[in-house]
Amino acid sequence: MRRFSGRLRSALIIGVQGIRARKTRTLLSIVSLFLGVLAVVVVQAGAETANRAALANIELMMGKDGTIQMWLPDEKHAISLTLDTLKGRTDAVGALAVSAIIGEPGVNPINPGGAPLDQPYDFGPQGRGQFFCDAQGYCKEVPPQQQAEQMPTGAAIELSLTGLTGDVRPFRPYQLVAGQWLDFTGPPSLAPRVVVNKAAAIGFGRYQIPAEMRIRGAKANPTPRIIGVVDDGRDQPAAYVRADELTNWVPTTTQGLFGGMEVLRTPDAYDVEQILKRRLLADGLTSDQISSNMIQSKKEIEGQLAMFRLIFLGIAGLVLLIGIAGILNVGLATVGERVEEFALRRAVGTPRSLLAGIVLAETLLTGLFTAAAAIGVASVCLKIVGRILGGREPVLAHMDFPWQAGMAGILAGLVAGLLGGLIPAIRAARIPIATVMRA
Repeated sequence: MRRFSGRLRSALIIGVQGIRARKTRTLLSIVSLFLGVLAVVVVQAGAETANRAALANIELMMGKDGTIQMWLPDEKHAISLTLDTLKGRTDAVGALAVSAIIGEPGVNPINPGGAPLDQPYDFGPQGRGQFFCDAQGYCKEVPPQQQAEQMPTGAAIELSLTGLTGDVRPFRPYQLVAGQWLDFTGPPSLAPRVVVNKAAAIGFGRYQIPAEMRIRGAKANPTPRIIGVVDDGRDQPAAYVRADELTNWVPTTTQGLFGGMEVLRTPDAYDVEQILKRRLLADGLTSDQISSNMIQSKKEIEGQLAMFRLIFLGIAGLVLLIGIAGILNVGLATVGERVEEFALRRAVGTPRSLLAGIVLAETLLTGLFTAAAAIGVASVCLKIVGRILGGREPVLAHMDFPWQAGMAGILAGLVAGLLGGLIPAIRAARIPIATVMRA
């Protein structure tokens, strides 16, 4: 073990001396290998960035993996029974959505159908078009023959209003942008406290919107209090309110008003699902009307991203092979110039393994230097891209350089150094002692 350690130390020392003595050749090796290693680092960094961005959006829209999701119909007394069952629970939360318009009464909203406010539609006080947006966020113009009677477009915003029985953020990690989140302690208020998403905040910041909320099926128009702004990953305007404050104005007995109710629970809250099912079945619902599934969106998206990563890593590998060929060419030329040196070392008793180690040490160190340069360049580029595109993609604005990309760059540099120096190392180890006599 000591003999091996001594040979390794000697190989590293002599390898560093060889690099210092042949700076030009070392620079040429680094240049030929740099693009290949940089390609591997960029692909890995891009894959990790895309993976984090995709997973962040999926968690906002669908929920965290492992969360149990239930869908209940808006029939019989399903909504009121569910609200009563989930009252005071922190391991399960219910959500019921209804369309709402905040603004002056008797006018069309500036975004008919709850369409995104930052899309190039005919929005604003002079807009005349009518649009419909489905649950997936796809918006299309309503044909003229199907449009409702035209009213003047005024200062009003249409959005999706979601009533929550508790804090939904443990299941969907909404990021608070401004103000505060809903407080579920204390009695409900007759003036609903509302948290809007970033898409709705665009309209409230751009136009002067009166504080009156129209909800389909409501007994009267409440006056909302906007207390915060949240990033929920949606492009369509949306708002969140306590379910008990929403039901102060909207009766849950109105059939088909909400279109159903979503329940999110932790895997440990199995009793919630059992209690709900028993109460709903006793109310007259059938078991096939109640669906339950575990959210596993990460697994699906990770499989797709892994496929694309392998494809781009294959392309980067081809570029890396070109760099390996370059370092191999330089290594063979260097060994050819140092034939007498290696033969003399053999004549004074240097083992063949140490000669091979000297050549491998030089190429491996060159690969490490190249990896360090590629990682540094990729890190700086990622920061620049984050500053430029951070306004569009918040994930990029707070994105650190992925350590997986750094490890991939180091591994690529070592593999390139090993493959590029293996043949020159074998050639150096086979140089006969008689060569020094011929010299």
